[in-house]
Amino acid sequence: MSNALRIRVLGSVALFGVGLVLTGCKSAPDLTQDQALALIQAKYDQTPAVGANITVSDLGMRQGITAKYWNRTTIYPNKFWADFKLTDDGKKVVTLPAGGDVIQWRPDSLTDTNYSVVLVTTAANHLKARDIQNLQDETLPGVATAKGADFTEGVDLTGVPDALVEIAHDPGNQLAVKRHADFSLEAGAWKLHSIE
Repeated sequence: MSNALRIRVLGSVALFGVGLVLTGCKSAPDLTQDQALALIQAKYDQTPAVGANITVSDLGMRQGITAKYWNRTTIYPNKFWADFKLTDDGKKVVTLPAGGDVIQWRPDSLTDTNYSVVLVTTAANHLKARDIQNLQDETLPGVATAKGADFTEGVDLTGVPDALVEIAHDPGNQLAVKRHADFSLEAGAWKLHSIE
């Protein structure tokens, strides 16, 4: 057998082998926006439910008095410091991060409109993921096949009374933030790799 014939035979065998390998390989399953959203939400649902932090400004303090969540109990000689005690209704809907039942209102001046306090809802919920965008291939260290997507992470106010929801929507509160999630293909299935 001549060398030219041997090279042709070996080349044909090699080409046939490569064809077999390529036809035997399965392509990675596609990750849809709905699947990505479900993976993120599953992660949030696995974490313990918590109350939402609500920043209460001067407007919110007035709304809380109207809703009968707290009453002013002390006003200080400077006329802009005050203590507000949570009512029984207030104790059902909010807690103070440091404990107790007295909101210590301590602005810098009578005209200080930036002062606020943080209260926590007693209604505990899981974060909610929505609005998956920019789902695309990514490179992650140690991961052969990866994708990434941007999404909105939002606070869930289910079970929170309307008056407190209104306070939560006052300026100064951030009920939703943009986040980024990375996904990895493991054993033929997509998994949530990380959330940034």
